[in-house]
Amino acid sequence: MRKSKAETAETRRRIVAAATEEFRKHGLYETGLMEVMAAAGLTQGGFYRHFKSKDQLITEACTAGLQNAAEAIAATAEATAEDGDGKCGLQAIVDNFLSPDHRDDRWEGCPLVSLGSELARADTATREAATDGFNRLVDVVAKQLPLTKPELARERAEFIVCAMVGAVTMARMVTDADLSASILERTRKRLAKV
Repeated sequence: MRKSKAETAETRRRIVAAATEEFRKHGLYETGLMEVMAAAGLTQGGFYRHFKSKDQLITEACTAGLQNAAEAIAATAEATAEDGDGKCGLQAIVDNFLSPDHRDDRWEGCPLVSLGSELARADTATREAATDGFNRLVDVVAKQLPLTKPELARERAEFIVCAMVGAVTMARMVTDADLSASILERTRKRLAKV
């Protein structure tokens, strides 16, 4: 019996969601299709009913992961505004992104942190998806600078996103726990002055 279009779309969404997580855990090129499909609760044989290639899946997983990251940081800023605790949305974004929880949760969070160096070597379609995702993150951060001219807000937001991604990447990489914590804390303090 054939699946409905809605069932097919849901299966594809499950595969992309599983791939997003598996790629963060093991890397783009260390993760095989068999692992992705098993994580989605499917057999490898069904993969090509949904995707032309692994590269296409990587591109879609990158897009989905970065869309989720942009939505998460926007929600952080929005929740802070609703709380009325005096903390601005930008500071909440920085504090949340540069937290030990984000550093330690390698399976969630921003794909630019967990996959950045691999994305730089990916095919053009995936790099374009990563570029779009980066721009979405920058846009969310720039919106937290409403009293700044748009060009300057964009410039500052690019710097902030790059600093946050780099800091979490380095904090994950180093083996010294005190250094890791220091990287996050010093970057948080520096970004509070931007």
